[in-house]
Amino acid sequence: MRKRKEYTKEFKESAVELYQRSSDKSKKEVAEGLGISPENLRRWIDESKKAENTNIRVFPGRGNARDEELSRLKKENEDLRESNEILKKAMAFFVVKTPQ
Repeated sequence: MRKRKEYTKEFKESAVELYQRSSDKSKKEVAEGLGISPENLRRWIDESKKAENTNIRVFPGRGNARDEELSRLKKENEDLRESNEILKKAMAFFVVKTPQ
């Protein structure tokens, strides 16, 4: 299996800027010159355009803001489950069974 290449935020920004400045070259030509796939360049350009007038971070690294929120919520859920288990065990310990 091929290892996925990772590009820095600076490289992505530079690639998008280079494409925007070179009006006489196609995305494919710019991408080939940088040694990346035209699909990567297209995606990076789209991400930059979406983020222009919003508060969305461009090229946040691995994943996107939605993934970060999901990760945070999963961690919080895990912590709550653990707390719940601790409370259940503590309750069982402190509850005294009375004979009937």
